[in-house]
Amino acid sequence: MIHRTLHRPARRTRARRASRILLALAAMAALVSVDVPDAVAGAPLGVTAQALPDATADRVGALFTGGLDGGHFCTASVVRSDGHDVIATAAHCVGDPGSTFFAPGYRDGRAPYGLWRITGVHVAPGWTNGQDPDADIAFATVVPVDEGQRRSVEDLVGGFPVAAEQPDDATVTVIGYPRTQETPLRCANTTALLSETQRRIGCPDLTGGTSGSPWLVDGALAGVLGGYEGGGTVPEVSYSAVMGDQAVELYREAADAG
Repeated sequence: MIHRTLHRPARRTRARRASRILLALAAMAALVSVDVPDAVAGAPLGVTAQALPDATADRVGALFTGGLDGGHFCTASVVRSDGHDVIATAAHCVGDPGSTFFAPGYRDGRAPYGLWRITGVHVAPGWTNGQDPDADIAFATVVPVDEGQRRSVEDLVGGFPVAAEQPDDATVTVIGYPRTQETPLRCANTTALLSETQRRIGCPDLTGGTSGSPWLVDGALAGVLGGYEGGGTVPEVSYSAVMGDQAVELYREAADAG
């Protein structure tokens, strides 16, 4: 979440949105059908608390500048791909990919699954050319910093399946790392549309550093914290661009590149 004014989201027709529900990639259906951890886990809605270590939280990590000593500034998560090496975050979090590193399951200064260097970033032209908030999502490929690590990041922690556009009132779980904390926070709540292209959620304490946090619907990635107002200008309300055809294509590109 960052404090910045972005362009007003463009509109699309509700009919088009309703016609593309559930799977991000029909051709990758196997990636979204099994091994989905329970992202809600019975937590009360609208309450933000520390995310305890589990299969879901371990797939989420902090983004660092230069390494663990550089301080974390955004959040990302592992998604399923044939190459087992793709993460998702907000496009505004990967402006300098050459010095950006990912630490899944990061807690209290430790990276239990190692540190991973970004090798490629896939963002939409709408973001590259004009920072369109509707295009504020990125998929990136990563490799381990430890050259002795022979397993991929997805092999170590698993990956979230990717889901396309959800019902307007979908219940979403957000997991992210505020800059001022060394453990992730988790909050679940029902969502609503701010516009045809932006979704909102009411969750307290999702402050700076939570940009890029996965928005999970039934354990599948349905968005990332970002978009309108860079994800929100107050910690009680956050936003995500509605995932559609453009995000699906970015996911496909990253998966193919891995």
